[in-house]
Amino acid sequence: MDSTQRFSVRVEAYVKYRPGYPTAMLDFLVRELGMRPHAVVADIGAGTGILTALLAPRVSKLWAVEPNAEMRGAAVRLLAGADHIHWLSGSAEQTGVPTGALDLVTVAQAFHWFDRTAFKAECRRLLKPGGRVALIWNDRLTDTEFLQAYEAGLRAYSGDYEEVNHRNLGEADFDAFFEEYRLDRFDNCQLFDLDGVLGRLNSSSYAPVIGTPAYERLTALIRREFERCAVNGQIAFNYQTLVYSGRV
Repeated sequence: MDSTQRFSVRVEAYVKYRPGYPTAMLDFLVRELGMRPHAVVADIGAGTGILTALLAPRVSKLWAVEPNAEMRGAAVRLLAGADHIHWLSGSAEQTGVPTGALDLVTVAQAFHWFDRTAFKAECRRLLKPGGRVALIWNDRLTDTEFLQAYEAGLRAYSGDYEEVNHRNLGEADFDAFFEEYRLDRFDNCQLFDLDGVLGRLNSSSYAPVIGTPAYERLTALIRREFERCAVNGQIAFNYQTLVYSGRV
């Protein structure tokens, strides 16, 4: 499937159940990557606007680039009235943002979908001298019995989980993209009841289609493990928010 269309049927779940980003990470963008109040930033692969909404109050001008019409529409609705945000339907490789306009490029949960060579060339076109790129992921941990079982279920019942997982990126990929980079980590967490866990599953592009045998087997596993592991009717989804940042 075209990577820009993978989430079209998952927009509602994505909006409701995907994690946000910790304040400590946003403070890092300000302190270390020059995201001052006067900064001009582009959020590439903005999706439903989860990160865009957190960046918007901190910068003077924000370009939000998202090729998927359904996801972009959700972001526009979320941020209606923010007149310093400019919405574009371009791709990561051809954003439509003016040349030399940006102090910072952010990419949340999306870099592994891009043509990395073409995106690097686009970043070079977009950034002012000294501008930076921040590649961001909420990396789900497997530090509890439930999260270990959830991960095992995805590997067993999701047809392309291994193929599209951002963890397939390695040091060589980041070395090729950046002139030099740093990796910073920030703690993040969501608490879910059972409906929330199932919603979080359905927000993922690699989740089995609802109603298929694989979906029924996976959700049966999730229900069983939730019953066994929940504390006061809730399960914690623990993450490390990873930020790879540098110049290109």
